[in-house]
Amino acid sequence: MENKYITEIVSRVVNEMKEAGDAGKRSESGAVPEVTLKMAKKLIDRVEAEAGRMGLNAVIAVVNKGARPVAVHCMDDSYIASYDVALNKAYTSAALKMSTIQLKKLSQPGGELYGVQHTNGGQIVIFGGGVPICYNGKVIGGLGISGGSEAQDTALAEFGEKIIKEALDLWQ
Repeated sequence: MENKYITEIVSRVVNEMKEAGDAGKRSESGAVPEVTLKMAKKLIDRVEAEAGRMGLNAVIAVVNKGARPVAVHCMDDSYIASYDVALNKAYTSAALKMSTIQLKKLSQPGGELYGVQHTNGGQIVIFGGGVPICYNGKVIGGLGISGGSEAQDTALAEFGEKIIKEALDLWQ
């Protein structure tokens, strides 16, 4: 009798947690997608092709809404230092919900966020190449690129942002 009672309680709690989790993933227009490995790989493939077209050997990093890595891709002969830079650009964009080029403006001397790069264990990047991954106005992840100049990294990140906007519905 006691085991049956415990089983019923556990089942009820599990069902309540599942319903609460499902409700948390919904927006007015339906489900809010998670950044999956499949999605990250497709995005990385497209960004890598564009980097190749530009003559760059880049590192491409994708993080989820918690700013945790989903995938990091190092093109052949990319800079060793670009690994951490790309990952930190993706982290910054997801964590602060803005592109790193926008943050650059805010973090200059006299700016509202001056000194922000010294927070979060040094993970905050204040130069271009990182963009948030958004769906229906909600940040669900971040994309970081490193391997070229700031302008090249920013252009690649913005290319990735365009791809996300065009294809996110198809990646679910």
